[in-house]
Order: sequence, then C-alpha cells, then structure tokens
Amino acid sequence: MNFLAVIGQVVLAAFTDVGRLAVFVQNAVRHCITPPIYPRLILQQMIRIGYNSLPVVGLTAFFTGGVLALQIYIGGSRFNAESLVSSIVALGITRELGPVLAGLMVAGRVSAAIAAEIGTMRVTEQIDALVTLATNPFKYLVAPRLIAAVITLPILVAIADTIGIMGGYIVGTKSLGFNSGVYIKNTVDFIEYQDVFSGLAKSAVFGFIIALMGCYHGYNSQGGAQGVGRATTNAVVSASILILASNYIMTSLLFNT
Repeated sequence: MNFLAVIGQVVLAAFTDVGRLAVFVQNAVRHCITPPIYPRLILQQMIRIGYNSLPVVGLTAFFTGGVLALQIYIGGSRFNAESLVSSIVALGITRELGPVLAGLMVAGRVSAAIAAEIGTMRVTEQIDALVTLATNPFKYLVAPRLIAAVITLPILVAIADTIGIMGGYIVGTKSLGFNSGVYIKNTVDFIEYQDVFSGLAKSAVFGFIIALMGCYHGYNSQGGAQGVGRATTNAVVSASILILASNYIMTSLLFNT
C-alpha cells in the first residue's frame, strides 16, 4: 500500500504541475494580447533576448554549417554523391539545425536569466510589492518577455540560417574544392520557401517556450537562494526538452509525415 501511495502522490503532483502551468499560460497569453502594452519594456527584452544572443547563436550556426558540410562530403564520397553537399546543408540548416540549435542556445542563456531575475524578485517579495502598487506582475514581467521572445527568435534563426549556410559554403569551397558559383547555384535552386518558413514558424514557438519556462519557474520559485537555483535549472531543462518535443510535433504537422 505504501508503494501505491507513492505512485498516487507522484501522479497527483504531476497533474497539479500541469494544471498550474496551464493556468499560468492562460494568464500570460491573455495579458499579451490585451492592453495596456509596454513597448519600452518589450524593446528592452528584445535587446536582451535577441541582440545579446547573436554572438553565441552566430558562432554555433557557423561551425554547425561547416561540420555538416564536411560530414556530408565524407559520407557522400562513399556513394559518389559529393555534389549533394550544398543542397543537404541548406536543407538541414533551414529546416532543423538552425531553429533547434538556436533555440537550445537561447534557452540555456535566456531561460536561466529570466528565471533567476524573476525568481529573485519572488523570494525578495518584489513581486508582492508590485501587486501592492496596483501593478499586474503578468503585465509588467511576463508579457514583455513572451512578446519579445516570439518576435526575436525568428529573426535570430533567419540570421543563424544565413551564417550556417555561409559556414558550409566556406568549408565547401576552401577545404573541399567546390566551385563557388556552382555551390551557390545548387543552394539557391534546391532550397524552397517551405523550408525557410517551417524553420521560422518553429522558432516562434521555441521563443514562446523559452520565455514561458523562464517566467513560470521564476514566478513560482520559493525557498530563498536555493529555490532560485532550482528554478533556473528547471527552466533550462524544461525549455530544452519542450523545444525538442515540439520540434518533432511541428515537423510532423508541417511536412505531413
């Protein structure tokens, strides 16, 4: 009976967390689409989330494109398919690697920062002070971060796609001996609008997940400094897992597989 009691407690705790998250999402989305909106706060968060994440996203995309070109060339040489390097690099970067890797990099950087910031405000009772001053915490803290993340992630992914394809181009032309004009022509001819659109659509969802997990875990943190540390860790882990899971679901829906 003790074993069954433990299982019951775990199940009830899981449903409690799901319900709490659902209510949080409902409140967050409602405050994102209803006035008042704070453009200054949104712009500040866009700079923090988007502009400050450019270096890590750009470096990740560049080296990913280069490694992808090198690995495809090595594998394709076994079947005399080296000419497919440019096409597969463009397809892999725009559809999957660009959005997913950019999302994971931003999740590691932004989710942790949001959870730590809001979590610190929670344990030091600054959020309670906002309520006392008749300021809605969702309007002031959550909504600007969600809106900024949804706007900036597609922009970041578009830049990452460009840099990643450029990384593959540099490796292909400088190290693997491809003709520059032929490489570019194959890339342009092969890539389609749906490939780029699918990656940008995924990135908007990833941005929502990243900001949501940071805000949710930070907002519900408790227990002082240790609680803030747990919230930060949970935000990064949950955001990363949800990004990978939602990527699979969206790929299945967008490409009808």
